[in-house]
Amino acid sequence: MAQATTTRHPRGGLYFEDFVPGEVFEHRLTRTVTQMDNMLFSNMTLNPQPLHIDRHFCEQETEWGKPLMNSLFTLGLMIGISVNDLTVGTTIANLGMTEVKFPHPLFEGDTVHSTTEVLSKRESKSRPKAGIVDLLHRAYNQDNKLVAECRRQAYMRMRP
Repeated sequence: MAQATTTRHPRGGLYFEDFVPGEVFEHRLTRTVTQMDNMLFSNMTLNPQPLHIDRHFCEQETEWGKPLMNSLFTLGLMIGISVNDLTVGTTIANLGMTEVKFPHPLFEGDTVHSTTEVLSKRESKSRPKAGIVDLLHRAYNQDNKLVAECRRQAYMRMRP
């Protein structure tokens, strides 16, 4: 976690200056994913993929034998878990997400925990009180198997 001397945003986020390349944050929040999460997210995003919403299909026609969590839900959860620790109140915008990977399936009933590594940072060339932080988010299941990974470029406020 960030050093105790760091003055955070009133909502808790770190400012651009507080990010140190090489630092790894072990996020405090964890979450068990459910069938309801999978059904709601898949249906809200109009994704009819039976891999996520049809248990019978999964039991009969897939190597998994049970539904997989929707990968975009997994991606959102992984990044969302990091917000309280890192960026609440200090993010201007997400600039992009690259190198998104799902090396091991995430299933209903699994519990997710995640980390974020600060890869690099640079001051903005177009905005004087902002900078770009390059982050590597990783999510793991309860058995510490890597279930998701994503490199994210965050546009962050500098300390006022």
